[in-house]
Amino acid sequence: MAAQPHPGDPALHNCAQLAVAPIGESSMPPPAAEVDPRSGYCAATKTFHSLRAPLPLPPADLPLSFPSFMFSLLPAALPSRPALVDAATGEAVPFPAFLSGVRALAAALRARLGISRGDVAFVLAPPGVHVPVLYYALMAVGAVVSPANPALTAGEISGLVALSGPSVAFAVKATAGKLPPGLNTVLLDSARFLSFFHEARDEDGTAAGTDVVTHQSDPAAILYSSGTTGRAKAVVLTHRNLMASNATRAAATVDVLMLAVPLFHVYGFTFCLRVAPSANTLVLHTARRFDGREVLAAVGRFGATRLALAPPALLAIVRAAEEEETLIARVATLQAVNCGGAPLATELFRRFLHKFPGVCLLQGYGLTETTSGFCRAVGEEESAQIGSVGRLSWGAQAKVVHPETGVALPPGVPGELWVRGPFVMKGYAGDEDSTSKILDSEGWLRTGDLCYIDKDGIVFVVDRLKELIKYKGYQVPPAELESLLQTHPDIDEAAVVPYPDDQAGELPVAFIVSRSGSNLHEAQIKEFVAKQVVHYKQIHHVFFVNSIPKNAADSFSVKLKDLFWIPTSVSALVSHEVESLLRSPMAIFPPLI
Repeated sequence: MAAQPHPGDPALHNCAQLAVAPIGESSMPPPAAEVDPRSGYCAATKTFHSLRAPLPLPPADLPLSFPSFMFSLLPAALPSRPALVDAATGEAVPFPAFLSGVRALAAALRARLGISRGDVAFVLAPPGVHVPVLYYALMAVGAVVSPANPALTAGEISGLVALSGPSVAFAVKATAGKLPPGLNTVLLDSARFLSFFHEARDEDGTAAGTDVVTHQSDPAAILYSSGTTGRAKAVVLTHRNLMASNATRAAATVDVLMLAVPLFHVYGFTFCLRVAPSANTLVLHTARRFDGREVLAAVGRFGATRLALAPPALLAIVRAAEEEETLIARVATLQAVNCGGAPLATELFRRFLHKFPGVCLLQGYGLTETTSGFCRAVGEEESAQIGSVGRLSWGAQAKVVHPETGVALPPGVPGELWVRGPFVMKGYAGDEDSTSKILDSEGWLRTGDLCYIDKDGIVFVVDRLKELIKYKGYQVPPAELESLLQTHPDIDEAAVVPYPDDQAGELPVAFIVSRSGSNLHEAQIKEFVAKQVVHYKQIHHVFFVNSIPKNAADSFSVKLKDLFWIPTSVSALVSHEVESLLRSPMAIFPPLI
């Protein structure tokens, strides 16, 4: 097989030349004359188009892996600054060591572990400087990276393993015991794994055994999502998807990005891969718990210019700054904060700007199924649009569709956002039915979110049509918890809905119809669930009711959260009076206007 290009190869320069060629996506945009230059809207097709400048993507039919393409964007003379830094320990990996580590590890994965093209590698590990190196090395040999939350229970992990079908797992001593028995496992905190970085090389300096031909349409990663409905699904992302999400133009200045989001989440996963094309330093937040003061101190210690986090973490740093004014002076290098993964409250936005007036707060929007964000705020003008998530990224097309009639809507009118582009997933692994429900034959992906795009092409997310609960940026599928609750012998029916919370965004709460004659109480139900799920899926409140409304299909009503709306003024500890009211026929709270 022909070897893939790598830094220093003549083929690398060919890739760099090809990188400016027009992409070969299947759907071509309409003539520029038909697209409104202000909003990007084409009235003829009722489609919104990105007005961003083109990104340097290669022709779609060129055999090329994501790592090879990313490395082709690096400067010929590698920078001497660190590529990766562990914020907790200060351990740093310079760019030359990062590249040589990827090559050596890729060779060892094939020679010592027998990993080959198409093999799925399950990764169950906390953040660390070895994790991005592992991601790149796996994709370099054509394997499929499949990271998962190390805090999940053994039962939850078993379910994910069944979805993706890995042949090997990478874990640490603290997480390996959660993996299903019989799965070949390599410990990242073992001498064996560290020895992989000393794999022999060929005379030309390349790592032996990395001559894998990879197509851009090949799977590169499987991430886990609940989609727009219900249970966990295995989202298949291709090398092309990752290229479209991570390609970048050469920056005029050097950035130090501090990443304070999980590396198994699509947000952190894609951000940690940008270490190569940007040639900037990536500082990884590796502490077990998020502490606003410690993060701000780390920003100052490492001179971070950008900080990527989710709204709950943003709240933590705002509170820390409000309580200790001296922290603000320590982050003089900070220029921008990227915030995504969950809705951001307007009041929190204002509090941040009050404490950090010289820092741009840049929101974004995307799904696991869209390889992270396809809408991003760029620059001060877009960041000032409070409540927006910026404009469509390059290559994105969008429609705003009436959720009942299916009619595409013009600017300023809310509807379900549909999107397509080179970042849209290949599909759900082994689940054609779920794939067809969210992704149509023309490549349009239904986001399940109620949005509108204004006359300036700015995207605003109004609400979620889907019933996923967003707890501190984590996705909590109600259907999973409902199924679990209904296995309890004293529960006849159960429904799980979101409860608004200032700190978490939303809390999972349960409505329960208990079996006649049972003495079931709230603490028993919470304990029953807590023993079987990860911490962020736990039930926070329980409300006992006589019945739960269903739709014509005998499923719990999609608008259950509106029918059983809970005022935010209700105490976190549900009183007997409230519980009695919820048992009554009047236990339906209309939303406040």
